[in-house]
Amino acid sequence: MTQAAAARSPAPPGGGAGPGPAGRRRRNGRGRRRGGLANPDGLWPWLFVLPTLLGLAVFYFWPVLQTAYYSFTRWGVFGGAEFVGLENWAGLIASGQVPRALVNTLLYTAILLVGIPISIVIANLLNRPGLRFVSFYRVLFFAPFVSMPAAIALVWGMIFNSQYGILNQFLGVFGVPRVHWTSTEWVALLAIGIVGVWSSLGFNIIILGAGLRGIPAEMHEAAWIDGASSWRQLVSITVPLLSPSIFFLSVLSVIHGMELFDLIYIMIGESNPIKGATQSMVSLFYREAFISNDKGTGAAIAILLMLIIGLLTAVQFRVQRRWADDG
Repeated sequence: MTQAAAARSPAPPGGGAGPGPAGRRRRNGRGRRRGGLANPDGLWPWLFVLPTLLGLAVFYFWPVLQTAYYSFTRWGVFGGAEFVGLENWAGLIASGQVPRALVNTLLYTAILLVGIPISIVIANLLNRPGLRFVSFYRVLFFAPFVSMPAAIALVWGMIFNSQYGILNQFLGVFGVPRVHWTSTEWVALLAIGIVGVWSSLGFNIIILGAGLRGIPAEMHEAAWIDGASSWRQLVSITVPLLSPSIFFLSVLSVIHGMELFDLIYIMIGESNPIKGATQSMVSLFYREAFISNDKGTGAAIAILLMLIIGLLTAVQFRVQRRWADDG
């Protein structure tokens, strides 16, 4: 076709581009813009995640919003919520119970974090080549993690008993006087922290053991040839390369520590005179919401605890992100 015939040929209907490359690109662009959720390629992912989103909305997001609203209300004996504004929050500040409960909870959380270095040492020992019965040792360490917290608290409550507890009997052999583990304020928190560390060792060791198996053996061999001791290899090679696992465990330990309740409830007991001085944030929530039947104040404590956990987690991510990434 000559250039004159091409010039006389009619344009496509609608003034659009012809069948050339420019026209195809324009039509494809309009087709993509009309896609979205109507496009099967964009709809299927949403269908797969829809059950999870519904579950989160029903069992997580909606209860949080509902609890936040209840923190500004007062409940009667037979139900019925009355909006009271910031009265519940002002009552928490005036009562003075929150600072002590928060200090107790943070102390327990700090003790849990001390368990991470202990777990690193144990996991490193279990990862030594040629060690026999490694699987048996891992099962022994992991068994407390899958045991019921109530059962753990009952057993350790008998161990820490000041009258017939096996711990005091063992210490008495060395001339140590009887210690009232669960009836002295700060000693009771230390005893509960020891139980928390013991019960979390198994999970920490499993996570750290997986990270240790990902470290190339050639790095330790090269360090050994250069004369590095086992401690030096642990500090200079193992710990930096385990930083992502350590960061993960630290975040979980903080969240788990801030949720302390069952160990205090069973080991300290309701008749113990120090129960008020050793209560955690969750214990305070339980006492206000279910013992005193003040659901508005209980909801305020729950929201305050959620905000504190979120703040601590955000600080951890902010402070440890570079350290974990560099590892």
